[in-house]
Amino acid sequence: MDLETVNAADFGRSLTGLGVNLLCRDVRAMAAFLAGVFGLGVHRLSNDFALIRHGAVLIQLHADGTFGAHPLLGIVPESPPRGAGAQFYLFGIDPDAAVARANDLGGVVIEPPATKPHGLREATILTPEGYAFSPAVPG
Repeated sequence: MDLETVNAADFGRSLTGLGVNLLCRDVRAMAAFLAGVFGLGVHRLSNDFALIRHGAVLIQLHADGTFGAHPLLGIVPESPPRGAGAQFYLFGIDPDAAVARANDLGGVVIEPPATKPHGLREATILTPEGYAFSPAVPG
C-alpha cells in the first residue's frame, strides 16, 4: 500500500492489530520531532493528519480539530503533558543518539539512557506535546 496515495477508506479497512492515534495541537511539529529525534518516517503530512512509520508499526497523528465530535477530545488536558501514563517504546532506536537530539528539538529527557535489568538500554523522552517515547536497544 502506498501511504502517500491510499484513500482514507481503503487505509482504514487495511488496519489490523493494535492502532496508535495521538491527538496533537500541532501535527507538523509533532511529526518533525518524531522524525528528527527518532528517525521515524513521516507520510501524508498535513496540518490535520500524519502517518508515522516505525518498521511495520504505524502511528496516526490527528489535530485536535479533527476530533471535534469525538468524546475523547473533551477529556484531553489543555496543557501538557497530554499523554501522562502512556509510554511508547521504539525498539531498535539508539537511546543515546535520540537523547543527544531531543533537547535541540524541544524534547525533555525524563529518563537518561541506562541499561536496565530486563536487558534493554533505554531512555524516556517527552515530546513537546507531553507524550513519552522510549527508544530502546538490547543492552
